Amino acid sequence: MDGTPFVDVPFVVVDVETTGTSPHHGDRVTEVAAVIVERHPDRPGLTVREGFHSLVNPGRPIPWHITRLTGINDAMVVAAPTFADIAGELAAQLVGRVFVAHNAAFDWGFLSAEFARVSPTPLDALATGQLCTVRLARRLLAHLPRRNLDAVSAHYGVTIDGRHRAAGDAHATAQVLLGLLQDAERDGMYTLEEVQGMLARRTAAARRTRSGIPRATNGADGV
Repeated sequence: MDGTPFVDVPFVVVDVETTGTSPHHGDRVTEVAAVIVERHPDRPGLTVREGFHSLVNPGRPIPWHITRLTGINDAMVVAAPTFADIAGELAAQLVGRVFVAHNAAFDWGFLSAEFARVSPTPLDALATGQLCTVRLARRLLAHLPRRNLDAVSAHYGVTIDGRHRAAGDAHATAQVLLGLLQDAERDGMYTLEEVQGMLARRTAAARRTRSGIPRATNGADGV
């Protein structure tokens, strides 16, 4: 078998809550959780264990519509640590592990921006790679009409204890990851590299498809 079997991969499943949708427009993290998924020393297979969880003072007001979604308000974070206060402890959970999230680009983007503000070590120097459970679900659970965390959790019988809160979503995503890896094995993929290669091929195919779709033109590009 070429590559690293799933059971030998140290995963860290991450979820963040934020003040908005774009770290490039000033939005900040208000809560972060990291759940460890790795081989258990005393029994076969992967196991889920606590890693890190904290509210975070974002240094800016939390919009009302975000509070309505997450339940996190300004009063809850006023005495919470800043990201600079927790960066070291969080980094210790991320280092040497594969970063997993449901829509990983979102969580990775926010944490990359937060680490860039307070640390000379970028996030991609801590984690050894990324794995997005949304993208994996699109490949392995194509029969589902939706692949958001609610839909995929329901498919695997996972109860989300605290939806739109970092700890609840991270724990649910960890259980979803276990289900997806089992389905990957049923599809004949047994290593991290096989899964990453499959996702990379699908991304490349999607780009080729999009590039072949005719676009509206003013004639400047030719006929």
